[in-house]
Order: sequence, then structure tokens, then C-alpha cells
Amino acid sequence: MKKPAFLSSLTPRLIGAVAVTLAIGAVGGFAAEKLTLPLPWLIGALLITLALALSGVKLQGPGKLRTYMTTLLGVMLGSGFTPDIFSQAVKWPISLAAVLIFIITVGGGLIFWLYKSLKLGFANSFFAASPGALAEMVILAREFGGDERVVTLMHSVRLMLTVLIIPFWYRFYYDYTPAARAATAEASSDIALFDLALLIACAVVGYLGGRKIRLPAYQILGPLLLSAALHISGVTSANLPELLIDIAQVVFGAALGCQFVGISLREVSRLVMASAGITVAFIGGAAVFAAILEALTGLPFKVLLLAFAPGGIVEMTLISLSLNIDIAFISTHHVFRVIFLLLAAPLIFLWIAPKFGVVIPRKDERH
Repeated sequence: MKKPAFLSSLTPRLIGAVAVTLAIGAVGGFAAEKLTLPLPWLIGALLITLALALSGVKLQGPGKLRTYMTTLLGVMLGSGFTPDIFSQAVKWPISLAAVLIFIITVGGGLIFWLYKSLKLGFANSFFAASPGALAEMVILAREFGGDERVVTLMHSVRLMLTVLIIPFWYRFYYDYTPAARAATAEASSDIALFDLALLIACAVVGYLGGRKIRLPAYQILGPLLLSAALHISGVTSANLPELLIDIAQVVFGAALGCQFVGISLREVSRLVMASAGITVAFIGGAAVFAAILEALTGLPFKVLLLAFAPGGIVEMTLISLSLNIDIAFISTHHVFRVIFLLLAAPLIFLWIAPKFGVVIPRKDERH
């Protein structure tokens, strides 16, 4: 029986090189957790491998392993949905509608700026300026012919700056300290074997089924949709074990960092500055929307700012927990933003890209 191509290419030397890279990434993740950075195991692995790659160290990326770990990230995001999420959503129609306007106006303007002023190419501009989660937007960019190195760097800078800037006010007045652990993971010993089997099945079936029906970014969207369906229907309320999520984040972070092997720091400095500008624009836009909605709805500015801030679901939710703010409001708005982008961004891109003369890669030409 013929081995799959990726298995036949494995050699002890290659396996050893990948293991060393992942060990380095794990060290970075551990350090980031101790420093209470956001998404510590992903960001820590990304930062340390990125720094080494830009310094000229020849690291070996995890290859196909990254794809399999991506399915776990999809399951994790899907577990953020609860049976009462829709009943919660109907309570805030004005602010949820404003989230869509915020994405389209601010995000759309920044896409145009990146495309026209920085000449990044339409796919890179589109996914770099879409305020979704780092991993998800990188996967979508890769799917549609973008340079994942560009999107990775710009989203990483946006996420880190957002989580540093937004809590500054709250840290000063409320003595806020970021928590390192994700709210969508639990201790390995706390999950029943049946629930674990269901979640693993979401990863496997979602991956294979998504590929079969040609779902965009099927590696993450397939598992996400199945996991969300199980959690919304109440079949399970379990989350993936914390250890498994940490491993998946290390693999993904190291894989992203390894994309910069052979690239100099000078080449990425322009992207870092552009991403800093995008972050300021998003936060400024969030403040404007929060102020307008405060006048319209009477909701507190500090609550609305967290709901519109262009950070990750986990990070913004943890901040809201530390401030004793209604977690349902914050998490629902961020889940709504990310899921809208995950589902709508591929369709919007396919609709708009040809108008900019972009030729969409055929399925067999994509990464």
C-alpha cells in the first residue's frame, strides 16, 4: 500500500528538525504565559521563532502537522457558542448592527488604504485589514492566494498592540492584570471521554467534510461549524483539554514564525509600521462608535469600547471578566464579529476581487 506523500517525505532528520523548532516554540509559549501575554502559547511561539528566523536561523516548520492542529482551533472557537447565544443576541440589535457597520466602514477604508498606498496586493490588503482573529484570517489569506507572512505579521502586531493599549486605562483605574488562560479550554481531567470523542469527531469530520464540499478554509470552518452546532444544540458543553489547545497553538505559532526564514528585519519594518497605523485606526474607530452608541442606547462607553475593540475574543472577554462587566454582551459581540468575518469574508472577497483585476487561484493552485 502506497504511503501518503507527506509520510513518505518524512525522515529522521526532518522529524528531528521539526521537533527542535516546536521545542523552541514551547519555550516561547511558556515565557509568554509567565509574562501574561495574550494568547501566550501562540504568540510566544510566534515571537521566538519569528525573532530567530529574522536573525538568520534556519528553522524547520511543522508542515502538514499545522493543518491538523488548525482543526483543533476551529473546534475551540466553535465551543464558544452556547444554547442561549441567539436569545442574548436579540437583546442588542442596535449594537450588533453597528458591529457590521464598523467592520465595513473602518475595515473597508483600511483595505483600500493598504491596497492603494502600500501596494500590498488586494488579497494581502483585504485579509490584513479584516479585524478577525489572527489564525483564521491567515488561513483565509492562504486559501485565496495571499502572502500569509504579510497577514501574519500585521495581525500579530494588531493583536498585541490592542491588548496593550485597551487595558491601559483599565489597568490604571481598576488594577487590571491580563489572564493567560483561554476561557475556551479546560483541564484534561475535567472532560468526559464521550465529550472528548465528540469534539475530536468534529475536527476529523469537519475537516474531511469541509474539503469534500469545497468549503472555504475548510480546515478551520468545517470543525468550527460542527462544534458550534453541537454546543448550540446542547449536545455537549465541553471544551477541548487545555493541554491540547496549548499544543495546537504552539504548532500554529511556530509554523507562522517559520514563514519568515530567509527574510530580513528591514523587509518587515514597513509592515510593522503599517499594522501599528491600522491598530490606531481601529481603536479610534471603536471609540467613535462606542461614543455614538452610548448616546443612542445609554450603555456605558467602557463596555461598548471593549465590545468593538479589535482584539481577540478571549482577551476582550477576560478584560470584561476582570471589570465585572456582563460577559454575555462582550463575548456575543466579539463572537458575532469573528464569525461574520469567517463566513462572509470569503464571499465578499470572491465578489470584490475580480473588480480589482485579481485572478482567484484555482483550488489545485492554492497553498
